Amino acid sequence: MDNHEKHYQRAKERVQEIKAFYSHIFIYLIVNLGLFVLNFIVSRGNWWFYWPLLGWGVGLIAHAFSVFGLGGVFGHQWEEKKIKDMMNKMEEKDKKEGIEEERQEEQNVEQEGHSDSES
Repeated sequence: MDNHEKHYQRAKERVQEIKAFYSHIFIYLIVNLGLFVLNFIVSRGNWWFYWPLLGWGVGLIAHAFSVFGLGGVFGHQWEEKKIKDMMNKMEEKDKKEGIEEERQEEQNVEQEGHSDSES
C-alpha cells in the first residue's frame, strides 16, 4: 500500500467518524425536541425533559472529544504519534532479541567447536 492509498484510507475513515458524529447530533436534537414536546403536552408543571438531555449531552461531548480531540491532546495526531512510538519500541525490542539470539547461537557454536576439538 503506497502513501497515497494510506492517506486516502485514513481520510475516508476520518470523514466517516465526522459523519457519524453529525448524525449523532441530529438524532440528539430530534429526540430531545420530541421529549420536550412530550413533556410540554403531558406535564407542563413537572419538567423532566432536561435529564435525558443532560445525560445524553455528556455522551455527545465524549463523542466530540473522540472525533475532534482535546486540542491535540488525545486527538488523531497524538494517536498516530503513539502508534509510531510503540511500533518503534517493538521493532527495537525485536532487534535486541534477534541480536541476543545470534549471540547465543554463536556461543553454542563456539562451545560445540571446543568440545569437538577436545575429543
